[in-house]
Amino acid sequence: MLNTKKNDFSSFLRNLILIFVCILCIIPLLLVISISISNTDYITKEGYTIIPRTFDLGAYIFILKQPKQLIDSYIVSIVVTILGSAVSLIFTAMLAYPLMRKDYKFSKQITFIVFFTLLFNGGLVPWYILITKYLHLKDSILALILPYLIYPWFVLILRTFFSSIQFELIEAAEIDGAGEFKTFWAIILPMSKPALATIGLLIAFRYWNDWWLGMLFIKSENLKPLQYLLYTIMSNMEEFERNFQATAIMQSNDVTFPREPVRMAMAVLAAGPMLIVFPFFQKYFVRGMAVGAVKG
Repeated sequence: MLNTKKNDFSSFLRNLILIFVCILCIIPLLLVISISISNTDYITKEGYTIIPRTFDLGAYIFILKQPKQLIDSYIVSIVVTILGSAVSLIFTAMLAYPLMRKDYKFSKQITFIVFFTLLFNGGLVPWYILITKYLHLKDSILALILPYLIYPWFVLILRTFFSSIQFELIEAAEIDGAGEFKTFWAIILPMSKPALATIGLLIAFRYWNDWWLGMLFIKSENLKPLQYLLYTIMSNMEEFERNFQATAIMQSNDVTFPREPVRMAMAVLAAGPMLIVFPFFQKYFVRGMAVGAVKG
């Protein structure tokens, strides 16, 4: 009876702590959404509030003044994220699989090479010259995909998960006449769905949130990814504000430029799709991270 009460209290305490942590995670998101639909004058006078006292979509109207550019950037980011995540996940799994094989004599050496690239790289200038001068990928959609095709950390995580699969299953498949390719596709990948979903989600986040490749390699307006477009808007915010204020003065309008709401509205537009996708992968994400962290 005493043990039952202790367990109930421990469970209640854990749930209370988790609820508190969840609230701490949700509050910033609610605050961002609240600011994005608030009036600038009210924010200046009263500060930030979780529940907006005024409702103003001026920030979204300002961003959507040129909807074609925003829609094109969304399409580019979606295509890059889906295509890049799928191809990157396949290549990552194909690299991680032989590294976990006990019968592959070069597994340790190649694992060291993969790990070494986490610590050192060739440098930004040689990398830029390789992409633009030798691969001729500048101002193409492949420039947004190929540089992130293999990320060593994801390879090591997936290798760790593959190592938890019993090697006897691979030996049994070989006895039944299955080749390496069939063993990989018919046995290893189906048994690794949690890890693949986890790594796939992390890869998708990496592609979706990237603006660096767009800034380096993309000049065409039609190929700008969403994050780079929003970064450009943020960088030109002061110029927009000066033009806005000059227009308001010329028209004798007492209108304030929605600086903070525009920033928060861009954050909502940038993070919105990933916030919608994540709950569908949450179950696999938790299982994959937990197993990948303790097996090896």
